[in-house]
Amino acid sequence: MSHRTWGGRFEEGPDALAARFNASLPFDRALWREDLWQNRVQAEMLHRIGLLSKEELEALLKALSEIEQEIEEGRFPWREALEDVHMNLEARLMELAGPAGAKIHTARSRNDQVATDLRLHLRRRLGEVLEDLLAFRRTLVREAERHLEPPFVLPGYTHLQRAQPILLSHWFLAYYEMATRDEGRLKDAQRRLNESPLGAAALAGTGFSIDRFYTAKALGFDRPMRNSLDAVASRDFALEVLSALNIAQLNLSRMAEELILYSTEEFGFVEVPDAFATGSSIMPQKKNPDILELIRAKAGRVLAALVGLSTVVKGLPLAYNKDLQEDKEPLWNALTTYQDSLRLLTTLLPGLKWNRERMWKAAEEGFALATELADFLAQRGVPFREAHHVVGRLVRKLVQEGRALKDVDLFELKAHHPLFSEEALLLLRLDTAIHARASYGGTAPRAVRERVLEAKEEVGLD
Repeated sequence: MSHRTWGGRFEEGPDALAARFNASLPFDRALWREDLWQNRVQAEMLHRIGLLSKEELEALLKALSEIEQEIEEGRFPWREALEDVHMNLEARLMELAGPAGAKIHTARSRNDQVATDLRLHLRRRLGEVLEDLLAFRRTLVREAERHLEPPFVLPGYTHLQRAQPILLSHWFLAYYEMATRDEGRLKDAQRRLNESPLGAAALAGTGFSIDRFYTAKALGFDRPMRNSLDAVASRDFALEVLSALNIAQLNLSRMAEELILYSTEEFGFVEVPDAFATGSSIMPQKKNPDILELIRAKAGRVLAALVGLSTVVKGLPLAYNKDLQEDKEPLWNALTTYQDSLRLLTTLLPGLKWNRERMWKAAEEGFALATELADFLAQRGVPFREAHHVVGRLVRKLVQEGRALKDVDLFELKAHHPLFSEEALLLLRLDTAIHARASYGGTAPRAVRERVLEAKEEVGLD
């Protein structure tokens, strides 16, 4: 271990285990692109304020380009002894650029350096995640449109009990709305983190006449951060990203859970594509939805990342503490987990085989259309609570007799309330009843079709 990386006051290097425990290179190597970019901008700024000559600037920029090529070609001499990505790149810069390389860290600390790299990296990664999220939202809209004509109907559930029939397209659009809010949260986090810590130095700013507005603009930030303590000590931007990712992964987990249920023999609504299922080691009849189960399970991993980083920063005094090194691994893990889950579902959903007849029968049988009868009476002036009780008595009678709503005739309906008519019998047919819920946001085909067209425009589909 280089004595320099541990500070100038130390005469001896650290214990070997302590050195390994302290090192962050295995996971902060991911920041190398951002660190090279930051170094270029830092060098240009130092030249602008007269702390680097033109020749020194040119030597630094040339060396930084050589380092980039070495990394991309797998030739860069990464050294664990140098602790982290920043010291590795700086050491190589000094080897290639000579004395000019030793000037790159003027008016900068690793505290503001790593905070800047992390914000740059998250901004880029969130851009990639948002592209994948858009692809997922487009898939949801396409699937909603594809199953609208002829309409695929399935039972809607509350308390996991059959409640009212809904369109499968409406089901897809429900997850589209969730994903759209996920997009909004991630964009909010991306926008809020886009401030530059560079120039905050260790914690108090610097006595050099640096131009923080120049470096912020050159790195694509909206502005430099206004408080040097906050700039190096805060990781609330990372927590916000993790919070948004946690909610987004929970939404994917809910979809995975429903598809797992719907694919069981007990439901029989859908078959998962072979490419996303596995067999049993001893039971040849099994088709296990393993990928969906893992997407469901990995919600725990993303939540753990949020809880883990929350625990790290809880009660942490200002300004920088080594604890903050623990911010990267949970972020990388959560980003990769969510992105992989998105990509898998985007590919899986179009391959689902929905059993229209099985779903239709499940939505039609039993008493899922009972509310239609109560609404029929309420629309004719009967107080809804009274109408609810009338239909409730009818349902109890049918349950005792082992009959379904579709077995009822007009004479029996009128025996329960004289305002029932032939029109009420039509509501006991699923192909008629599905058109009744036409309120804004409802599941009627007309309402869903209008929402599909709006959603297609929102995600840029023709």
